[in-house]
Amino acid sequence: MTKDDIEDSAAPLIEHLAELRNRLIWAVSSFIVAMVLCFVVADPILRFLLVPIEDAMRSLGNPNPVMQYTAPQEYFFVLVRISMVCGLAVSFPIIGYQLWRFVAPGLYRSEKQAFLPFLVASPVLFFTGALFAHYIVTPLAMNFFLGFADAASLLSVISAALVDAPAGVPVPEAAPVPKEGVEIIFQGKVNETLDISLKLIIAFGLCFQLPVLLTLMGKAGLVSAAGLGSIRKYAVVLILLVAALVTPPDVMSQLILFAAVYPLYEVSIFLIRRIERKREAELRAQGLWMEDEDDTGEAKP
Repeated sequence: MTKDDIEDSAAPLIEHLAELRNRLIWAVSSFIVAMVLCFVVADPILRFLLVPIEDAMRSLGNPNPVMQYTAPQEYFFVLVRISMVCGLAVSFPIIGYQLWRFVAPGLYRSEKQAFLPFLVASPVLFFTGALFAHYIVTPLAMNFFLGFADAASLLSVISAALVDAPAGVPVPEAAPVPKEGVEIIFQGKVNETLDISLKLIIAFGLCFQLPVLLTLMGKAGLVSAAGLGSIRKYAVVLILLVAALVTPPDVMSQLILFAAVYPLYEVSIFLIRRIERKREAELRAQGLWMEDEDDTGEAKP
């Protein structure tokens, strides 16, 4: 029995099911406790998430930004939604630890050492993507949407003033709003604005998991650095499609997501190439590396 052998586990099926039940109880309990704690501070969290649209409204000349809700229960369920999302994020380390404790006895020691860094890197990358979305992408999206509406309203006022102005009479710099027609103003709803912010946060958080996913597949031998490098043009199209699906319908957010995710794709290729070189060095040291050149002249194990 070597150090790389699987840990002894002669537990029957019923004991494995009992272990799974206990791990699930711990995971669900941690999520519920975290959700309740987050609900207590859900209002400050909501105000933190609304900071990008508040700043956008102030920059467009609204000194007192106001958000509204139109149903009695709407604000309560907004806080519940925030507490669920934040509770899952807060309890993820405990949930991940319970998952690790359940699967670890069936892994080789080398597999444990290889898998554990990815378990740590996954939440770090998710929070990095979430912070990137909140501090960079969401403010740009809010300024684009509100600024577009403000510019469209200004153009309509100017065009109406030009049409109604008598010939030879100069148009004043600040043309009054015409009495006829409907004035279009922004009256933001809390749940709809929060929906945009959470979608961007979750989308960027998940997309930042790309290096973890591809590197794990590379360690398992499912993908190779050469294979990923050969399909770069298809990866570009796929990333653009994902960006179009998970972001609001504006080109700016989609391009920002693409600009953030595609470098992660290249980082994944670099990491997989390092893994392959390390694996080749180990096989050469053991005398198990077979020099078998294919049509491209590359050696294969």
